[in-house]
Amino acid sequence: MIEVTNLTKRYGATTAVDDLSFAVRPGIVTGFLGPNGAGKSTTMRMILGLDDPTSGSATVGGRALRDHPAPLAELGSLLEAKAVHPKRSARNHLRALAATSGIPYRRVDEMLDLVGLTDVADRPAGQFSLGMGQRLGIASALLGNPATVMLDEPVNGLDPEGILWIRGLLRSLAEEGRTVFVSSHLMSEMALTAEHFVIVGRGRLIADVTARELAAMAPAADVLVRTPEGGRLRAALALDGVTVADEPSTAPDLTPGYQVIGLPAEEIGRRAAGAGIVLHELVTRRNSLEQTFMELTQGAVEYGGHETSAAFPASPLPTHRPSTNRKAA
Repeated sequence: MIEVTNLTKRYGATTAVDDLSFAVRPGIVTGFLGPNGAGKSTTMRMILGLDDPTSGSATVGGRALRDHPAPLAELGSLLEAKAVHPKRSARNHLRALAATSGIPYRRVDEMLDLVGLTDVADRPAGQFSLGMGQRLGIASALLGNPATVMLDEPVNGLDPEGILWIRGLLRSLAEEGRTVFVSSHLMSEMALTAEHFVIVGRGRLIADVTARELAAMAPAADVLVRTPEGGRLRAALALDGVTVADEPSTAPDLTPGYQVIGLPAEEIGRRAAGAGIVLHELVTRRNSLEQTFMELTQGAVEYGGHETSAAFPASPLPTHRPSTNRKAA
């Protein structure tokens, strides 16, 4: 478990993290979200003990990471995948890490196999693609079989199969009871992976919510209605402020669809029933996680562009491993 309590970090007149408090609990994947400059990396560095806080504290398993006798067994992290000597092979990089913590070398081979780097294990890491470097970083994070895993942008550089693999791996780690803390800019990926979200902006906490609670924050975008009686539907919903537009469809065999804005699904259903209109589908469509994130953090963006469009000992690690081409990212 990670606990951050009133954590503050100042660099001269700049406050990177401002009285931040949250907890990352075991058994679920927690997403750490925020725009550039929000303080995510600084917070992670303080959790690792790489930076000292100006005030407050960050603990892992109840104490500062530096106070654990075997830190790699307590917290495995990936902050910068390329933080590897470019002339050292993947195998020797992991062996060097293992030697510092008394981890047996057989664990190195297990991790190379897990992340799909066995066939290139003796190649200098400086020759690795971005995706291969990410895999090596993940192997390094998991080397000590840690109770807590903290990864910054773990899918960066991975191909679609690799993204699917890391998604399954993170869920497996959480299902084993580990604490899994993941930072990412890919909102669509976080929506598929995380069960809880900690959202920050300008160093301050914006939201600490479950995936269900975050979804509920999203305003309804529109309501999709499918009916063979479109003309009667338009008449039944004729109100000031209500828009009924044709729903684009690439499947000619589907019942015609209509996009309704300005009226909740419950009221649409009531009016349709009262008029005897047959409905084949009635679905409230909410904004995506990305749109909700943009709404929550719109006042906390450090660097923004101009709008161009109106669109807006733990148990063993899982044995599943990627089946990628070993020479590709």
